[in-house]
This record gives sequence, structure tokens and C-alpha cells, in this order.
Amino acid sequence: MHKIDLNSDIGESFGPYLLGMDEDVLKYVSSVNIACGWHAGDPMVMKKTVELAVKLGVKIGAHPGLPDLMGFGRRIMAVTPEEAKAYVIYQVGALKAFVEAAGSQLQHVKPHGALYNMAAKDPKLSRAIAEAVKSVDDNLVLVGLSGSCLVTAAEEIGLRAAREVFADRAYSRDGSLVPRNEPGSMIEDEALALTRVIGMIKVGQVTPLTGEDIKIQADTICVHGDNLKALEFLRKIRTGLEKEKIQIAPMQENLRHR
Repeated sequence: MHKIDLNSDIGESFGPYLLGMDEDVLKYVSSVNIACGWHAGDPMVMKKTVELAVKLGVKIGAHPGLPDLMGFGRRIMAVTPEEAKAYVIYQVGALKAFVEAAGSQLQHVKPHGALYNMAAKDPKLSRAIAEAVKSVDDNLVLVGLSGSCLVTAAEEIGLRAAREVFADRAYSRDGSLVPRNEPGSMIEDEALALTRVIGMIKVGQVTPLTGEDIKIQADTICVHGDNLKALEFLRKIRTGLEKEKIQIAPMQENLRHR
């Protein structure tokens, strides 16, 4: 039987500014990535989101980003590997404290936005992020784009890596995500998203914008919590996977036999 983790990015509100449908999203996923206060979130939002996830039995991951609140962490910044390592340790440590204070344990770390995409193609940056995660807790899972430098870096230093695929994002021929500012970057049709997800899980391939199928491996599927259709996507994908006899389970369970 195929087994897959279903994750979403949440905890991205800030002060009086509300973003996402966190409480509803948590009903459909097996893991969540909670913002750590740099690209989004704040201490009160982090605390509330962690406590809600623990209450609902959803596994928690830290979602560290670049120090870019105004740009939501999606703008590329010039950072050295040493800086990135410190940024990740700082943010993961903060969220880990909230998780442990709520009586639970942190499951994974997934870099956010530009940091995630930069690391996908930069071996030195990926290595720094992987070392940061391992230095905080070597039992943590590092989530990276399937086939990326981030997955390779984690495996090279002995961290478990979860290969992530996206339900609501289009792919380029090299397996990278199509930049959000380009036409066709977002998958807006729920039926199409489900078909693509099933293909990635069962067949190990996906069709990029250029048309020809490429190989891909999936341990966890992401549906963005700030997507206006997030709930519709999650409902259809979860129901569709269950009909296909694909079990939804937290990533730490999926990686035990790898």
C-alpha cells in the first residue's frame, strides 16, 4: 500500500492581520509547517497554532524563512551559508520551545519560500541548512523539494529527508517549481491537482509546463494554506487519495523503512 504525508503551511497571521484558514486546514492534513516569526507569524500566533495542532493530533514542523516580513519571505536575498545556518537555528529553536511547552515534539523542518527555492539549487546553502537542523536535533526530518540539493545535503550528513511535491504548483523541466510570477505557476483546478498528485505517488512522474513527463519521488504533498482554494484542494485530494487506497500518515512514519 502506498503511504503519503499531507502537509500545509500555517501560522502565517501576524498581530491583527489574519492569513489562512488554519483551524479548517488542520482537519485534513497529517503534518503542518508553522511560521517562525520572520516571514510571517509572531510569538502569540506561534503559541496558538502549536497548541491547536497538538490538540488535533497533527504533527508539527518549523517553517523558517528569510528575515523578510514585508515580502512574506518570497524575495531572494543575498545570504551567506553561515548566516542561513544561524537564521535556521534561531527560528527552529523558537518553535521547538513552543512545541515542547505544549507537551509535544517537533517532527520536521521545512524552509519557506525563497530560502527553500534557493537551497534547492545551492549545495552550500543546503548543507548549511541541514547542519543547522542537525545541530538542533538530529532526530528531525528535513523537508526539501524532491530531487533537490536540500534532500541530498540532509542525506549526506545523516538526517532523514522527506521529498516534497506540490499539489498546487506547476513544475519546470528540471523539476524545480515555476516561479509564482510566471503564467501557469499555480494549479487552480482541483481535479487536475488530484490527478497529478496520484501520478506522482503511484507512477513517480509529473508533467511540467513544457509537456514531457519527468520522474519525481514523493514522501509528502504540500497544499499551501494561503491558497484561496486550500480547503477545496485538501478535501478533494484527501478523499481522492483514500479512494485510491493511498494511506495518509505523518512523514516520520513514512520514512521509517527508508
